Amino acid sequence: MPDSEEFFVRTAGERDLPAVRALLVETWHDTYDPIYGRARVVEITDTWHSLDALKARLKRPHSEFVLADNGRLIGGMAFAVAGNDGKEIQLHQLYVHPECQGKGIGMALFSEIAQCFPEAREIMLEVEEANSRARAFYAHLGFEEVGRSGDCGGAGFELPALIYRRGL
Repeated sequence: MPDSEEFFVRTAGERDLPAVRALLVETWHDTYDPIYGRARVVEITDTWHSLDALKARLKRPHSEFVLADNGRLIGGMAFAVAGNDGKEIQLHQLYVHPECQGKGIGMALFSEIAQCFPEAREIMLEVEEANSRARAFYAHLGFEEVGRSGDCGGAGFELPALIYRRGL
C-alpha cells in the first residue's frame, strides 16, 4: 500500500459512495468479525453502510464527509456532524483501510474534520470497547473516556461502546 503522503483528503461525493461502502465493509470485517462474527457484521454493514445510508450522510446538514484518496484507492473516510450550537462535533465514523493503517491517514482525516468546524470546542465519539486499535489511536489523539453506551450509534443493534471526548 502507498504511504500517506500519496493520499490527499477531500470532500466525498456521490460518485465515491460505492468505493466508500467497499472500504467500510472490508474494514468492518477485518475489525469486527472476531468480535461479533461474520453474519452479524454483514447485518450491520448492510444497514449502516448501504448506499442509501451513505447518500443520506452526504446530504445531512452541518456535517462533513471526507475521504483520503490517492487517485486509485480510497484509503480512509471520516464523517462528523456539528451539534445545534456548533460547539460540539460528533465523530460518527473514521475508518482507514486495514492495509493503510499506521501511515498517518487517520490523523489526516481527523485533522481535516476538526478544521471543518471552526466554532467547535470539543469532539465526541463512540468506540467499541474491544477495538483496541481504535482505542489506542484515539488515546494518542488525546481523547478521554467519559462514559459508556449500550447502543453504539443508536441504531438498535445494541452494540456496547465507550464514549470519548476531547477538547479542540
